[in-house]
Amino acid sequence: MRSPYLLLDIDGVLIPFPDADGTTPATHARHDVVPTGRSADNPVTIWLNPDHGHLLMDVIRTGLVTPVWCTSWRQDAATLVGPLLGLPVLPYVDLPRPQITTSHPDGYLWKRDHVDTWLGDAPAIWIDDDFTRLDHGWAAARTARGAATLLVQPDPHIGLQPEHLAQVTTWAAQVPAIRAA
Repeated sequence: MRSPYLLLDIDGVLIPFPDADGTTPATHARHDVVPTGRSADNPVTIWLNPDHGHLLMDVIRTGLVTPVWCTSWRQDAATLVGPLLGLPVLPYVDLPRPQITTSHPDGYLWKRDHVDTWLGDAPAIWIDDDFTRLDHGWAAARTARGAATLLVQPDPHIGLQPEHLAQVTTWAAQVPAIRAA
């Protein structure tokens, strides 16, 4: 049986959104990066927690998951963000670039339909800060169909926490039992 995919978002998960007063967690360090399509004189400032790299590598090394970036950063996740965390080059879901004004144009996360097609019937753990109740219903329906699915939703102003990754590891270790149920 295939290991579940671990789909990793970046914004709101690894890069927290500032609070109303503009602050980010003290655990995060500033980096200026130049995403694809931008010039070096117009970098993007991001804030990353250096501990996230170690925590994610601990999960990856278990062999219980197959990590994949699932973010609007697309290939820049592997070439810009991952290296700052000490992560190896990870594949990414090549998400479309929809012309939308909200992340929930149909009441659920804009990535979901593409991710559903990409996953097929593979088990998955998806870490994203922007799920709606419709996304949680989708995950429950996938699990009921035999494609075990766990959504992990960090607070977008705090981001990924060790307990989220503990949940990932615990759940991934139980996937054969979930699929058999």
